[in-house]
Amino acid sequence: MLHDTTLAFIGSGTMAEAMIRGLLHRHLITPERIIASGPRPERGEELHQRYGIRWTTDNREAARAADIVVLSVKPQVLPLVLVELAGTIRPEQLVLSIVAGARIEYIARALNHEAIVRVMPNTPAQIGEGMSVWTATPAVTEAQQEQTRWLLSALGKELSVHDEDSIDMATAVSGTGPTYVFLVMEALVDAAVHLGFSRRIAQELVTQTVIGAALFARESGKHLAELRNMVTSPGGTSAEAIYQLEKGGLRTVISKAVWAAYQKSKLLGEMVGAGRPRPLSPLESPGLSNMNHTGAHR
Repeated sequence: MLHDTTLAFIGSGTMAEAMIRGLLHRHLITPERIIASGPRPERGEELHQRYGIRWTTDNREAARAADIVVLSVKPQVLPLVLVELAGTIRPEQLVLSIVAGARIEYIARALNHEAIVRVMPNTPAQIGEGMSVWTATPAVTEAQQEQTRWLLSALGKELSVHDEDSIDMATAVSGTGPTYVFLVMEALVDAAVHLGFSRRIAQELVTQTVIGAALFARESGKHLAELRNMVTSPGGTSAEAIYQLEKGGLRTVISKAVWAAYQKSKLLGEMVGAGRPRPLSPLESPGLSNMNHTGAHR
């Protein structure tokens, strides 16, 4: 689906690199079919040396050369990037945005373009174990939707939803979800250190326990409550621990945290669409130079 497709990453940060690495590792696309665009030449050269891709400091040059344009800049930079790209995107191109909080309507209006996919990835995508939730406008063709699935498979698993409210919900659950897990892991490590383990051993115990529990949950196909009951013997250690967790309101606290994240996601979407971009430093401002010797020329 992607072998004859050219991708332009507008923004060459961590998540863009994760996608590039995943696509090349799975042999879904060849390096010469990928263009990374960003304001820092040294970053472009780094990606070229590491992956063999093309690079440029000119966002418009990258977009013109691509079949799929991936918006992967920071939210505060997006308004200026969209102004720069306005009038560059062709009707047949697909625009795929992984910019947090940026709503489809805002991007479509700024680019005067209809074929847009909005994606909410999460940080485990950096190791190919991410969860990417996405939605597409009606103008996105079946072929482009299939290309989106292949693209996101480079990050882990993908799930298509029907509307952007589901994207906001996914942001609160899977997008922010690793934060909840890391916090619980940190608390478990601290508790283990309190018991007498060294911090190194405590972290190894906790990390492997979480990995094993997650894989067991995925592979077993059983309801999570059933899995919990399997390891909760009457009057045992798990029963005592769960009693304290429930007494402390763990479920309520998590529910409130997810709801707060959902509300914040919706607010950020409104801010990105209505706010003015902050002034950028020379290092951050989108460059206008031609593509370097490793890429195509005008």
